[in-house]
Amino acid sequence: GLAFKEVPLSKAPSPHTAPRAPVMVISAVSTAAGEPGRNVYTRFMKSHLCYDIVPTSSKLVVFDTTLQVKKAFFALVDNGVRAAPLWETSRQSFVGMLTITDFIIILHRYYRSPLVQIYELEEHKIETWRELYLQETFKPLVNISPDASLFDAVSSLIKNKIHRLPVIDPVTGNALYILTHKRILKFLQFFVCEMPKPAFMKETLADLGIGTYTNIAFIHPTTAIIRALNIFVERRVSALPVVDEKGRVVDIYSKFDVINLAAEKTYNNLDVSVTQALQHRSQYFEGVVKCNRLETLETIVDRIVKAEVHRLVVVDDESCLEGIISLSDILQALVLTPAGNPAHICSEPRPHTNVSQTFPHLSYRYNRLILISLSLSHTHTHTHTHTGGCHTASRVE
Repeated sequence: GLAFKEVPLSKAPSPHTAPRAPVMVISAVSTAAGEPGRNVYTRFMKSHLCYDIVPTSSKLVVFDTTLQVKKAFFALVDNGVRAAPLWETSRQSFVGMLTITDFIIILHRYYRSPLVQIYELEEHKIETWRELYLQETFKPLVNISPDASLFDAVSSLIKNKIHRLPVIDPVTGNALYILTHKRILKFLQFFVCEMPKPAFMKETLADLGIGTYTNIAFIHPTTAIIRALNIFVERRVSALPVVDEKGRVVDIYSKFDVINLAAEKTYNNLDVSVTQALQHRSQYFEGVVKCNRLETLETIVDRIVKAEVHRLVVVDDESCLEGIISLSDILQALVLTPAGNPAHICSEPRPHTNVSQTFPHLSYRYNRLILISLSLSHTHTHTHTHTGGCHTASRVE
């Protein structure tokens, strides 16, 4: 098995001033006439850096590319994370991300029957999987600097159609954090009450046209898991509403649910139904978070943030499926559309700087960042402590 050890780091007083409070820029985001402008949230995002959203203390799981694929997915489960940056020792740099999508693609490609072992999952190393997979779809690691704006982060997430954006110091090469749509929207929502409210927040989903309402991918309670995985890959969606024979939404099967196949080591039998596969979560699952097209954007944002989910299922009065609204849809509507900018237009580029010099207090934040690195050769954990670009590592054999 894999052994993990976290080294608690004491919170020493910072010798530097604290980072600026995000509310300080709010006075600059209203129009001259005193009415809230449509781009109030755009300006907020352009006025704040990725650094501002990095928590004071967090854990970042990092995989060496020589790790076995199966062990990596077990490690995702053990650490309660959905993705991990990949470190290639020969290059001394981060080369990609390993996500639940990789797990799904492997199962989709190589599963045959419960009687046939999935060799590619059981024996391959991450580097082997990457060589096979990237022959067809090579994509360099998309990342962002801590001194880039949150507007740039939102643009990058949406433009590249990714759900996780590693924050990497361009000078030291250190990975600091992984930004997500959920984290960014939660950060914005925290300060929404301090900002003037744009008129579009009172408009309905139907009026704004936010979300997807045609050709929605869905499954039934009796759908086999392997069929659901095939739909994930072929349709490039992150969740599938489960509807009954009358078209009513009764559940939802997301990519995150697939990782439970690794947790329970049941990935060798994907012919079971979705209903059977979802039995494990019955104790804590509170049901599908839904909405309707006549609800306002303000209500939708509040609901999705409080529920801490990645999408809402849009239904009619009979709870029949009408569409899906995702975090990406919401951030597009709040941040990019009001600016008149499609997702591929970012704010002014910033020169690469050493963030520990630009933000002296950032080195203090690094001190509280715990990185776990897993290697294939031994079952051990590296715990790195970053201090302004320098790092030390303790190994547990």
